[in-house]
Amino acid sequence: MSETNNTEAEQQFGLQKIYLKDLSFESPDAPQVFTRDWAPEVEVQLQVAHQALDDTNWEVELQLTVTAKVGEQTVYLVEIKQAGVFTLENIPEEHQGHLLGSYCPNLLFPFAREAVSDLVTKGGFPQLLLAPINFDALYMQQLEQQGEQAQPIISH
Repeated sequence: MSETNNTEAEQQFGLQKIYLKDLSFESPDAPQVFTRDWAPEVEVQLQVAHQALDDTNWEVELQLTVTAKVGEQTVYLVEIKQAGVFTLENIPEEHQGHLLGSYCPNLLFPFAREAVSDLVTKGGFPQLLLAPINFDALYMQQLEQQGEQAQPIISH
């Protein structure tokens, strides 16, 4: 009988918890805003951050800021931090960045999207459904920007 020497431990990825870390809704011009024509411009900003909690657990945080304006007047402002705890065991470092910077935020986004929609509706405004976000493309763009910043500037 032969024994197999398995030197590589099994890779594991797991979702431990999804939670709402921070939430804010403001409508600074209410109730006057409800008496005006409704044609807002909506701007969405997002940030992704992650931090190690221990050797195998990571917190990933998706922060969304949604601002609706009519002209220069802010109609409403939503700020949300949707977070999750993820387990990454025996995953090579070169793969961790993609998991934490793209895959995990993609899992968190539907929860943040629902919370934004609920808040806007409860604030008395028409439902706002955020468009899907391509986190893979954003992650690749971030890597390219970091690469450009790391390149030395050569002048002649």
